[in-house]
Amino acid sequence: MTDIFSMKAFNMPEGFLWGSATAGHQIEGDNIHSSHWVTELENLKKDHAPDYAASGKACNHYELYEQDVNLLSDLGHRAFRMTVEWSRIQPAQGEFNKEATDHYLRELSLLKEKGIKVFLTLVHFTMPRWFDELGGFGKEENIKYFESYLEYIVPFISPYVSYWNTFNETNHASWPTGPKLCTLKFHAMAYHLIKKYSKAPIGMAHALQFYHPYRYHDAADRLLCDHYDYINNEYFFNAIRTGEIVFPFTDGQYCPDLKGASDFWSINWYTRTMLDARKAQPVADKYNHNELTLIDKKFYFDEFYAEGMLHSLTRLKDKPVFITENGCCADDDRFRIIYIAHILSALRDAIDSGVDVQGYLYWSFMDNYEWGSFLPRFGMVHCDFETFKRTPKPSAYFYKEIIENNGLNQEIIRKYLSELPSVGLK
Repeated sequence: MTDIFSMKAFNMPEGFLWGSATAGHQIEGDNIHSSHWVTELENLKKDHAPDYAASGKACNHYELYEQDVNLLSDLGHRAFRMTVEWSRIQPAQGEFNKEATDHYLRELSLLKEKGIKVFLTLVHFTMPRWFDELGGFGKEENIKYFESYLEYIVPFISPYVSYWNTFNETNHASWPTGPKLCTLKFHAMAYHLIKKYSKAPIGMAHALQFYHPYRYHDAADRLLCDHYDYINNEYFFNAIRTGEIVFPFTDGQYCPDLKGASDFWSINWYTRTMLDARKAQPVADKYNHNELTLIDKKFYFDEFYAEGMLHSLTRLKDKPVFITENGCCADDDRFRIIYIAHILSALRDAIDSGVDVQGYLYWSFMDNYEWGSFLPRFGMVHCDFETFKRTPKPSAYFYKEIIENNGLNQEIIRKYLSELPSVGLK
């Protein structure tokens, strides 16, 4: 983290799209037909960390969406990433829920009325229980079930969608190799099906992970980083560019429908991952001199490293790029302001280096359910998880001024920060 008060002013290109991102299961609540709902209830019975929680009502967005859309508009957001939850639309095999369909159409219609462009995610980690019990995205023969769902829902929602995300972060290390590779074929099918009903660009949200050798010039650490980069990043980019699915220790495949099946790179980026080849579990802690403890919990987000975003994006100069997730988890909102400023400055540097970045969606619009806990708060809007009252934080108004100015300068920074905060001083 550098001195924000010495940061140079910058602006984004004309037409740059500003907004925020969410995920259905993390904000809507009562997603009872989802496989993840079942997992949460099972986990509550096990010996977990004291803060483990099920999603429950989450932010109760399913009921309070009108309030949230109005708040998005008031805060100047011009784009919003959201999910239409498959498990609500198709709670049982062969059964489509008209009430849930109409609900999403009302929300989408309101967003359009407010002039907010929709980034629509079809699958953000969760899936219907019945589909999961059939093997989910790990079996190629299950594509027919996803295709049937899309043939139902896409014609309804396509008039409201400005950008599509078929899946979210299936490249992530937490996905087993089989489903990770199989989802590429699900995506290829979805890409061509959506094209029948929509002219909006289509992508697949990718968790672009920046791997850093713990010992920068150590050959083993660097080799390990190259390996991790391929199995979590490059296999995906290569598959979209060439149609070849090439992955270590698996037979190579060619999927002609996959080649070119992305109109833009949809990138989620947060921080770097340190790798130590001398450990059986090679993910290492961040360097002590750079570590920030921003919440009262051991969490992956414990460092600012904006250069990582710049370096990561320079490999993506062949298609337009949208940052569809990026954010800061901090109890002290001042750190969120600093993080946003640094990331956006690095993003401007990436644009100057030739990357066609066309938009930025902050994660997340409001505090949400963070896959097992309510403690990590990424939101620019505070959510009281008991009363569901929404309260914009200073960072929300800071971001609003960035949107209005299509950039950042010292006048905006000094309006919201008078000094550098410290996690060591309460």
